[in-house]
Amino acid sequence: MISQQVSQRWPALWPYWQLLRLDKPIGSLLLLWPTWWALWLAADGWPGLHLFAVFTIGLLLMRAAGVAINDFADRKIDGRVKRTQARPLATGSISPRAAVLLFASLSAIAFALVLTTNGLTVLLSFVALLLAFGYPFAKRYTHMPQLILGAAYSFGIPMAFAAVEGAVGPLAWLLFTINLLWTLCYDTFYAMVDRDDDLRIGVKSTAILFGDLDRVMTASLQLLVLVALFMVGQRFQLGGVYYLSLLAAAALFGYQQWLIRHRERKACLRAFLNNNWVGALIFCGIFFHKMTMP
Repeated sequence: MISQQVSQRWPALWPYWQLLRLDKPIGSLLLLWPTWWALWLAADGWPGLHLFAVFTIGLLLMRAAGVAINDFADRKIDGRVKRTQARPLATGSISPRAAVLLFASLSAIAFALVLTTNGLTVLLSFVALLLAFGYPFAKRYTHMPQLILGAAYSFGIPMAFAAVEGAVGPLAWLLFTINLLWTLCYDTFYAMVDRDDDLRIGVKSTAILFGDLDRVMTASLQLLVLVALFMVGQRFQLGGVYYLSLLAAAALFGYQQWLIRHRERKACLRAFLNNNWVGALIFCGIFFHKMTMP
């Protein structure tokens, strides 16, 4: 609804709205859910308005910065891929220079927010920035760019623990690994949408690497994620509502496997999008446990 109003009332802003994916918030949500998991677990409940605002606004800014540099890197590729051929840099409605300036500006604002935390969090933010910048170029050199995306999408987790506790312990890295594996899985679904185009133009992805084993590999990743999330429940002494959320997440994983059974483009995209509800369910399990604990 908002996107439609922007396109109609401010057509000059619409290409920038598209570039920053404000018309497609799913990527922002997939960043926010695991970071909120980490904030609530590290703080043993509500992390406070300051940290909640810093990480929520900061991640939204970095998501926008990340897609701007992604489209800059892919500006000569996107026009040859069915799903991305209407992106602003592919059509020429935004210049490459503008995309780079947006990346730099948004990153700087996000960094200013991080400066209000502690030294360790600031140091970790440089790694996060490097991952956000490096991912778009990885698909030229490796069949596992999704692994780099997973690290980028997961780095808010150690940063959250650093901001709350002043240290990043083993449980933070367990959550980091869980989210990395989950991202590797759902972004493989996303890559399956473009597999035919990517094969034709020479872009690399896990969907191409896994080939006919894509369903087996993604199902294995989902199983690992569920087992590791069960371990999180044990280590953080989470209650029954959390384990109910795990059961619901397992059901959604099963539904996603059913969706991709014929490897159709639209069905694979639906499987990718469905992961928003997985992240939301896990967060609800953590959130309501913390609300009801004595």
